[in-house]
Amino acid sequence: MSVVKKNPVPSDIKIAQAAELEPIAVIASRLGIKSERVVEYGPYKAKIDLKLLRDPGLPPVRAKYINVTAISPTPLGEGKTTTTVGLVQGLGALGKQAMAALRQPSMGPTFGIKGGAAGGGYSQVVPMEEFNLHLTGDIHAVSAAHNLCAAAIDARIYHEARWSASYFEKLGLRRLEADPYGVSIGRVLDMNDRSLRSILIGLGDKADGPLRQSRFDIAVASEVMAILALATDLKDLRARLGRMVVAADKQGKPLTAEDFGVAGAMTVLLKDAINPNLLQTLEGQAAFVHTGPFANIAHGNSSVVSDLLATRYSDYVVTESGFGSDMGMEKFFDIKCRVSGLKPDAVVLVATVRALKSHGGGPAVTPGKPLAAAYKEENLEFLKAGLSNLKAHINIVRHFGIPAVVAINAFPTDTEAEWELIRKEAIAAGAADAAVTKHWALGGEGAQDLARAVEKAAALPKEFRYLYPLEAPLTEKIETIAREVYGADGVDYEEGVKDKLAKLEDQGFGKLPLCMAKTQYSLSHDPKLKGAPRGWRLPIREVRLAAGAGFVYPLCGAITTMPGLPSRPAFMDVDIDDEGNIRGLF
Repeated sequence: MSVVKKNPVPSDIKIAQAAELEPIAVIASRLGIKSERVVEYGPYKAKIDLKLLRDPGLPPVRAKYINVTAISPTPLGEGKTTTTVGLVQGLGALGKQAMAALRQPSMGPTFGIKGGAAGGGYSQVVPMEEFNLHLTGDIHAVSAAHNLCAAAIDARIYHEARWSASYFEKLGLRRLEADPYGVSIGRVLDMNDRSLRSILIGLGDKADGPLRQSRFDIAVASEVMAILALATDLKDLRARLGRMVVAADKQGKPLTAEDFGVAGAMTVLLKDAINPNLLQTLEGQAAFVHTGPFANIAHGNSSVVSDLLATRYSDYVVTESGFGSDMGMEKFFDIKCRVSGLKPDAVVLVATVRALKSHGGGPAVTPGKPLAAAYKEENLEFLKAGLSNLKAHINIVRHFGIPAVVAINAFPTDTEAEWELIRKEAIAAGAADAAVTKHWALGGEGAQDLARAVEKAAALPKEFRYLYPLEAPLTEKIETIAREVYGADGVDYEEGVKDKLAKLEDQGFGKLPLCMAKTQYSLSHDPKLKGAPRGWRLPIREVRLAAGAGFVYPLCGAITTMPGLPSRPAFMDVDIDDEGNIRGLF
């Protein structure tokens, strides 16, 4: 069965899925993965047993390693996932064996704004509904492990208020003297629910207390998710969970999940979740979909173990980082690549005419509202002004010594003149190449120009370098990122922040990399500052430690770790028919 790939609609894509889906065992076999390492979850998805990494016949790393990032996006997103999948398909159309490595989407944004995050048009990972919903239950496992830890803390606080030190000695435990007001984690839930951002727990009688303020975060903002994404094997996962600083005692000394005796049980809950999930694109290429840390509060990349496997079983691995090059890509290089030891060969920088016009003074782009006329017709004035954002992102990529290819994600309302202006200015700014890509409408066929450009860029000589040495003081790392990535004139620390940074240095955490938490909608901390703002300073209002994940994260401006639902959420379009067919996740 064939489907005409032109302006696809959901019914066309459904037909394509039904016609082209292959059993997941066939996909794994084509890669060369032994059947005993494939744990099938139905016919079209599987987990790959991490014991594969210890097999005597494990192939060496051979793949070109490609990172897909973007310019500063609009709230609608600029199509990084779709471009990642399209590039894999385009490489496949050129006869290359390519794999995608993607994060699993949170159901919160799926039901809130996105309505699905498996790609789009003819460049999707399938089964799309399972990709967007529970998949193999990894996010639920993260939630359970996190909430077990939170419950363990409150239980210890409750019992220590009732019993003496000698009682705990009889149990083989020591009193922790945990401070109810020093607990640093709340509970998590994989849904958008603004009413849970600040809560009171312990209401009721004495057996329900103590009464204190707490919070819910969305599950993918949990440090447990970041740990799962960075762990290299089960042993490393266990050690990282044990190092999580989750509370403080009454003298201010940090207390870990290991101190509360809960790290082992947390690991048990995650023993299957650490195994990567294998799916496929609409054109039959393999795709790992594994872990989903936020890119503004965490490092925003799929798992290290996915990449360690994928780079051994394909010629090209295309992995997506969250948001722009100032966010997920910088963390990909400075955090994830340090853990994995893998070195990137090229960066794909996704840009859209829409986003560039927005950075050039175009009207506000708001989810749920129609786009202004400037985005539906040629407007070279807005586009020229917005190119400053693209040039700044190209410069960020070049800081790391990696060639950048600009992928101009085509929309039907774009014009040839707009594409040509972007292409010309991108190359003048130092991009290795720039290509218009039409994968959404044409699948791999529409991404071949991009694939050729990436193939050439990945073969160029390169000198990959981290942005900063780990030995540098925390303040120096912060200021390096602020100046060289964001374009700030300097950094301003709110009261107490420098003291906290000094304390972290004294506690032995000074050599950790940074995971900066800021808005994705601007190179600055202020989402209203578009383009490539100059003449501003980066405020650091707070600094936190993620000892298990292995990074320190300064907070720049207000960061929400529990999103809310819009006035017309995407779930209003989601339904199911009598035959079990899901609609509305496009």
